[in-house]
Amino acid sequence: QVQLVESGGGLVQPGGSLRLSCAVSGNIFNINVMGWYRQAPGKERELVARIFSGGYTNYVDSVKGRFTISRDNAKNTVYLQMNSLKSEDTAVYYCNAVLRTRATIPLNVYWGQGTQVTVSS
Repeated sequence: QVQLVESGGGLVQPGGSLRLSCAVSGNIFNINVMGWYRQAPGKERELVARIFSGGYTNYVDSVKGRFTISRDNAKNTVYLQMNSLKSEDTAVYYCNAVLRTRATIPLNVYWGQGTQVTVSS
């Protein structure tokens, strides 16, 4: 079994900052990609940022220069530092991991339960 547990969401004023964390636990052989997605009311879930095992990152254009994704491979944890938050960043943020539980098993995708981020004055 694999679990993804997110933390760090909440209410913040425009221009403020939040840091999301996601710890992956369970029977893990290796984690290929870790990422953050978000879903705002009435909209489809979108990729916010992801980071590959070698450190390569990519971001959706709307967060470039404001958000930073990082990972601690020793802790199987991924972080999302969100600065200069805007009202349009309001959404439920989901952690995502693409990993193997054993060397001989194909990569599979796992999701966290989501954490609410609300940017409002």
